[in-house]
Amino acid sequence: MAAGDRRALARLITLIEEDGPGAGEALRAAFGAAKPAYRVGITGAPGAGKSTLTDGLIRVIRASGDRVAALAVDPTSPFSGGSVLGDRVRMQDHVLDPGVYIRSMATRGHLGGLSVAAPKALLALEAAGYPWILVETVGVGQDEVEVTASADTVVVVVTPGWGDGIQAAKAGILEIGDVFVVNKSDRPGAAEAAADLRAMLALAPAGDWTPPIVETVAAQGVGITGLWEAVEAHRRHLGPDGLAARIARRRIADLDAALIAALRRRVRALTATDPALVAAVERGEVDPWTAAARLSGV
Repeated sequence: MAAGDRRALARLITLIEEDGPGAGEALRAAFGAAKPAYRVGITGAPGAGKSTLTDGLIRVIRASGDRVAALAVDPTSPFSGGSVLGDRVRMQDHVLDPGVYIRSMATRGHLGGLSVAAPKALLALEAAGYPWILVETVGVGQDEVEVTASADTVVVVVTPGWGDGIQAAKAGILEIGDVFVVNKSDRPGAAEAAADLRAMLALAPAGDWTPPIVETVAAQGVGITGLWEAVEAHRRHLGPDGLAARIARRRIADLDAALIAALRRRVRALTATDPALVAAVERGEVDPWTAAARLSGV
């Protein structure tokens, strides 16, 4: 895998995503082999053009000679449980490039903009030796800001007509951006959207980094180079110490996620120990809190 075997990498990600036999051992091996890549998170509302921007950034990175991986999180179908895979379809131009690896991953009902398995997949991509990883979230709202725990630079994408000045000042997704993009900036309202962002940033507490606002027309390749320059500027701003701090926070966030997953498995195991009690809860004969106390012994 570290030698660039894309099929082996695909099998590894599938194994750890599905938590199949041997997944734990594979994760431990990947952790030992991984060297931290620089991760760029790309988030924003549905239809903002995140996939097209990601595609453009892949082109810029490849033009520099570096290898790059992209993890695109797609919505889960409420009927089949599978991913729509729309992002991968829009990045087909890179399918034959051995220096590019693109993986789509379903949310499987997980909120936050990413997938439960996303941190594991990102670790596998780092073990495969990709120096740059682009993380594209599913279309998100104001509370889905999980990408901050997985990325070193977070790019927030908005479009003209996205909302008025009051909307811009709200807490949530707009507080996490290191770089802001007004995409589709050839449309009416682009100047107003940029002005709303500037007003929002002016209200934020003064820090040592002022997020730049980049205007793009991703479908035409306009502004992509400027966006990448902004990402590079943020990377230089972080420096080795800032980047190390973000990686340390990321590892703690991954630990929290792993513990939550383990506890969920424990909950499922507990409910399986007393199906009669669970059935009584379903019938309304026992309240859930009493049942939980009996199952857990606390």
